[in-house]
Amino acid sequence: MNNLFNFAKNSFMKNAFVLILSLFLMANVSSVQAQVKLKLGHINTNELMKVMPGRDSAEKALQDYSKSLEDQLAMMNKEFQDKYEYYLAHEAEFLAPVKDAKQKELVDMQSRIEDFKTTAQDELAKKETELVQPLIDRAKKAIDDVAVEKGYNYIFDTGTGAVIYYQDSDDIMPLVKAKLGIQ
Repeated sequence: MNNLFNFAKNSFMKNAFVLILSLFLMANVSSVQAQVKLKLGHINTNELMKVMPGRDSAEKALQDYSKSLEDQLAMMNKEFQDKYEYYLAHEAEFLAPVKDAKQKELVDMQSRIEDFKTTAQDELAKKETELVQPLIDRAKKAIDDVAVEKGYNYIFDTGTGAVIYYQDSDDIMPLVKAKLGIQ
């Protein structure tokens, strides 16, 4: 009976020891997890874009394209101005049908010039995107790569005030909506 009591006592002690050790280890693991440092970084992407390789050639190409559009607009304005001055100089000599045709021509030219301005602005914006987007993509990839390699959780852009890199994390939107009673 004494042997059985010792076995039970030893078995109880072993189980208690394992239980206490397990609790101790879990508490330490939780403590270590709680102490994991959140690693934050920042970068000014505006400054980065100023020194990006290829930026100068993209900027030059955009300036050249813009200049060609401006030259085309200047030619259209000159043509309009010449026709308008001719019309004013000879208005009294024109018969009514010719006068009406000249006025319509001038109005049509003005309309084409305004359309060209709008189209040129759109085309210039497209060209800028076409030239700059590859630079932005390269910068974004480099930022992401550095963040992953160096173990950053978040990278903030000090130039725009935005978070430009973040690790997967919990989206707390449903919890906040529930707290506010929003469906």
